[in-house]
Amino acid sequence: MTKKIKKLTVLIVPLDWGLGHATRCIPIIKNLLIENCSIIIATDGGQQKLLQKEFPQLSFTKLRGYKIKYSKSNRALAFSIITQIPKIIFLIYKEHQWLKKIIERKSIDLVISDNRYGLYSNKLPCIFITHQLTIKATNVWIENILQKINYSFINRFTECWIPDNMDETNIAGDLSHPKKMPTIPTSYIGMLSRFEKKEITEIKYKYSFILSGPEPQRTILENLILKDIDLLKEKILLVRGKPASDESLHSNVNIEIRNHLPQIELEKVFQESEFIICRSGYTSLMEILTLQKKSIIIPTPGQTEQEYLAERLHKINWCYSVKQKNFNLIKTLNAAEQFNFQLPEFKINNRQNFIHRFLETLSKK
Repeated sequence: MTKKIKKLTVLIVPLDWGLGHATRCIPIIKNLLIENCSIIIATDGGQQKLLQKEFPQLSFTKLRGYKIKYSKSNRALAFSIITQIPKIIFLIYKEHQWLKKIIERKSIDLVISDNRYGLYSNKLPCIFITHQLTIKATNVWIENILQKINYSFINRFTECWIPDNMDETNIAGDLSHPKKMPTIPTSYIGMLSRFEKKEITEIKYKYSFILSGPEPQRTILENLILKDIDLLKEKILLVRGKPASDESLHSNVNIEIRNHLPQIELEKVFQESEFIICRSGYTSLMEILTLQKKSIIIPTPGQTEQEYLAERLHKINWCYSVKQKNFNLIKTLNAAEQFNFQLPEFKINNRQNFIHRFLETLSKK
């Protein structure tokens, strides 16, 4: 007689750096639900709003985010981040203490942390999800120091799951394929995209603008787009990336503006759009490239990861990229029309089998 697999209680905690870490947890949550896991999600703010709309049946608990503040100036960004390091370290310590309590209170069997460094424990398996094993900096010396610091936290976890492909059809390049790996077991789990490519007979939107990321840079880009968007005559959609907002913006007949779209609606929009215009955040790139969509990506100024990804994907013709300081709506759209896109085709993702095997092994311990 086959032994029944224990129903596991899983705590999932995404980083509050934009909405990308929350959205890329959605496929993982769906995989876990298929495996009959009981899921608790810990977050707050816009990330909580987004995940509650996707999974209203799940249990949520509040955990304060790092709440990284950005400067309006690219030059001041590095200084701004450095001054917040003591606060981040303190919050990592606080979330580690919080984890000790909730493990006992909620009888947690497994923790999955998307880039939240304090959620490790020697009492149960704790998974760290990241595509940034290399943290890009202005020179290699600083990158090596940042990697040592990064690994000093990652190596406290049980395993590291990397949302990228192991082979040459990977998105993150050096970020996810460093020369030196963490000492803990690591697994490439493929693209964490909410969407699946489908055959579409009709394109509804010529351009869909999908905004995201921390303030004030989200608003700065939004204003650059709104300044000239009325000059466009094609059917346009602007999703502002503000799930907690009830604000309404005026738009023309051909321009549709929404604060947020749930997964089902957003997937339909992606499928029915000729071009996607967005930040070069890693989650957005996974979703766009999984659907083999033409895109215009605009890295957040000062975010070295996004700048690296935008430059890399532009060079291999997977995406058209432009810096925010050089962004002009009409000129950028015209340039993208002339760009020689060579969109990749990814292998079928076997993440469900991977998670099933992992949970099966875990339930037997």
